[in-house]
Amino acid sequence: MSSPRGTSSSSSQLQKSSSEEDLEHMMDQKKRKRMMSNRESARRSRMRKQKQLDDLTAEVGRLRNENNQILTTMNMTTQLYLNVEAENSILRAQMTELNHRLNSLNEIINCVMATNDPFETEYPQINDECFMNPWTSIYLNHPIMASADMFMY
Repeated sequence: MSSPRGTSSSSSQLQKSSSEEDLEHMMDQKKRKRMMSNRESARRSRMRKQKQLDDLTAEVGRLRNENNQILTTMNMTTQLYLNVEAENSILRAQMTELNHRLNSLNEIINCVMATNDPFETEYPQINDECFMNPWTSIYLNHPIMASADMFMY
């Protein structure tokens, strides 16, 4: 026969073990909840990092496109500059040639005017000294020969 003490002691053990189980169960629940929270936080962190990486990758692509456009514009501008420089060189050469011709023609006119007698009705006499200058007679009726090929760098 069992004593009431034996039954009460075993029931208190049952109560203890039951409260310990509840406590353990509560601890397990808190632990699981914390683990889930940590997993969710880690997932959000990975998502943020992935979004940041995607944003930076898009920015790199945009900057590369912008850089290519700038390089293309710069190359076109450089080519236009070189074309204008070549044209300017041609125009300078033509201007120099025309100045030489003008000077030659002015010298011829001066020589003709200097040798003309206002009272003479015959054909004017032209002084041979005026034609001694090589620039006056050689280039009188020659075309201007300047092209872009002459001034390529």
